[in-house]
Amino acid sequence: MSRVVVITTGGTIASVADAGGVLRPARTGAELLSGVDRDVEVVDLMRKDSSELTLADWDAISAAISAAVDGGASGVVVSHGTDTMEETALWLELTYDGDVPVILTGAARSADVPDSDGPANLRHAVTRAASADARGRGVVICFGGKALAPLGTQKVAGGFDGPSATDGKDRPFLGCASAVTAPRVDVVACYLGADSVALDACVAAGARGVVLEGLGSGNAGPPVIDAVRRHCADGVTVAVSTRVSFGGVGSRYGPGRELVDAGAVAVPRLGPPQARVLLMAALATGSPVREVVSRWG
Repeated sequence: MSRVVVITTGGTIASVADAGGVLRPARTGAELLSGVDRDVEVVDLMRKDSSELTLADWDAISAAISAAVDGGASGVVVSHGTDTMEETALWLELTYDGDVPVILTGAARSADVPDSDGPANLRHAVTRAASADARGRGVVICFGGKALAPLGTQKVAGGFDGPSATDGKDRPFLGCASAVTAPRVDVVACYLGADSVALDACVAAGARGVVLEGLGSGNAGPPVIDAVRRHCADGVTVAVSTRVSFGGVGSRYGPGRELVDAGAVAVPRLGPPQARVLLMAALATGSPVREVVSRWG
């Protein structure tokens, strides 16, 4: 029989309202899985809102997955908050190459409301993790009845949208890596009248990579472009995404062309959060950034 291990990390799926009406993760894994009609092993790893997660937590989640796999699990489920699920899922996808399926799930509605979606999402995730068809397909997000590939998935109102993993998917594995020791990569927003202060500050703080949340199809004003030119010349990797949800990045307009000419790498499809994760993993594994972005970005 299949043996599924469920690793809990907190999030809305485990949250209930406190005395002040504020939602905080409180439910244990055993409580969350009380309605799942399957024997599973529970690992209560942490109990955090996913906005509070750190790079050390990514390493802890990876270690818990490895321990479950080494212990004979045939499938692993990670319950996770939705705020940063797309980032965690992609980091795991880029750094995990095992055959045992890893399924992330969560909830849009807290555990203490009658119509919580957590139980149904958990049942779906556990069922998929136990399926022989999921073996060898890497990391998948199960949410709202959908099975999504991490690469290119974004949080939207009420859930997630992204490429389906139902009929299989490519696995963008780059190599095993620790998030804590990965080079620092920051995200800098572009906006009307933006100067170089934020970008310069990130580099001064030790960033070896920066993702610009560009305007439109990946544009920025002259002060930002000048800063990109300076920092790229000093060996900092700058990638350009866009603040437009599911928008594409190119160099059709003058400012976008100037960013590329200044040394920036255009990330054609991924939004800023996932572009950051991809750049982190590429730098951490010593992978050629332009090739990685061209294939997976």
